[in-house]
Amino acid sequence: MRSRSLIRWRPVWGAFLALCAFFVTTATQAALFEDDEARKAILDLRQRVEALRVEGEQARQALTQSVNQATQEAAGLSKGQLELHQKIEQLRAEIAGLRGANEKLNKDLADLQLQLRSDAQARQALEDRLARLEPSKVTVDGIEFTVEPAERREFESALAVFRQGDFSTAQNQFVGFLSRYPGSGYAVSALFWLGNAQYATRDYKEAIANFRALIARSPQHVRAPEAVLSVANCQLELKDTKAARKTLTDLIKAYPQSEAAAAAKQRLAALK
Repeated sequence: MRSRSLIRWRPVWGAFLALCAFFVTTATQAALFEDDEARKAILDLRQRVEALRVEGEQARQALTQSVNQATQEAAGLSKGQLELHQKIEQLRAEIAGLRGANEKLNKDLADLQLQLRSDAQARQALEDRLARLEPSKVTVDGIEFTVEPAERREFESALAVFRQGDFSTAQNQFVGFLSRYPGSGYAVSALFWLGNAQYATRDYKEAIANFRALIARSPQHVRAPEAVLSVANCQLELKDTKAARKTLTDLIKAYPQSEAAAAAKQRLAALK
């Protein structure tokens, strides 16, 4: 019975064993296949890791190079800034020195201008003093001559008083002037203004005497025609019409082109 049973189950067992062998073989092949894939994956991973490491190393080297370059540039920039700062400080020092020199020059210039002004004032004062002491040339009534300072001051003072209308004082000053400077270049003009001052104070006779003295001393003087006309005016004031008419006639003959001659003609026409 047992033998039959064994004989009956032997094909089944064989099949089972064959099936187990198939599965074992298949599992082994699958395991082997899976190991190859894992190995390939590991290799790929290692290659990627190596590539990443290489890239990282290259990036690190590039970064290090950039950092070094930036450090060198920063060092160069710092050096340039330091040099620029030193140059700026040097320029500031030079500017300060120039400013100080300019201030000194301005002070020296101001002192020099003050000295020159003082010297000019002193020179002008000296020239004025010398002018008051030395003779000078003047021109009066178209005639140029040399006068002493005191002589000039006295004549101009008397004339200024006359023009102010103080005829009595002017008369006295002109009389004094002519007595002190009888040969002065001002003498003829002084006689003219003295005669006018006397006419203004109604001292007609003295006025006539001084006008005639002027005519006798310088008949060609620019004031001579006016002096002759003034003589006629004084004669008219003294009611000496005959003498006035003769004086006016002589004026027209002696100075026919003068303004005084034209005035004399009008006076003569009024006297007829």
